[in-house]
Amino acid sequence: MTDNYLSSIKKQFEFAKSLGEKTFEQLEEDALFWRYNEESNSIAIIVNHLAGNMLSRWTNFLSSDGEKQWRKREQEFEEIIQNKTELIAKWNEGWNCLFNAINQIDESNFSQVIYIRNQGHTIIEALNRQLGHYSYHLGQIVFIGKMIKRNNWNSISIPKGGSEKYNQEKFLKEKSKAQFTDEFLNKNRNK
Repeated sequence: MTDNYLSSIKKQFEFAKSLGEKTFEQLEEDALFWRYNEESNSIAIIVNHLAGNMLSRWTNFLSSDGEKQWRKREQEFEEIIQNKTELIAKWNEGWNCLFNAINQIDESNFSQVIYIRNQGHTIIEALNRQLGHYSYHLGQIVFIGKMIKRNNWNSISIPKGGSEKYNQEKFLKEKSKAQFTDEFLNKNRNK
């Protein structure tokens, strides 16, 4: 079960990460800093927050609380990132920390309780918690991208009006055991 869960959750995180990256690819640099209003976050601010969260949660996660003393959460919502190069570097730093942490999990520590703000979590609970949190913010990133691109947005999932064609193609194939992310991730790796 451990290997199946870890493989599955890692693919879920890879899929979530790819949604952000497919959005970044469609946007000009200035669009990454666009805000709907003063109370809204830009894509750059959301990336800064995600990276801060990932670094705090997953650095030494087996031996220290996931809310690190050095984390400055309020500063994550300030306009710190200045250009697309910084955004991509911060993005990759956070995701690399997460994937490195997942790669440390095995049978010997899978049942260990880890803490976030002194609240105990199984590793499954902690990973599921963060998948939900990161997916929430990735939905925001994609939505902002769609607002900016309007009619020039290239769908990164099943395009609007394309469900019937997509389902027909799926049901023409033999039944198989696969995670839904496999097809999406492999298709995008081959581009």
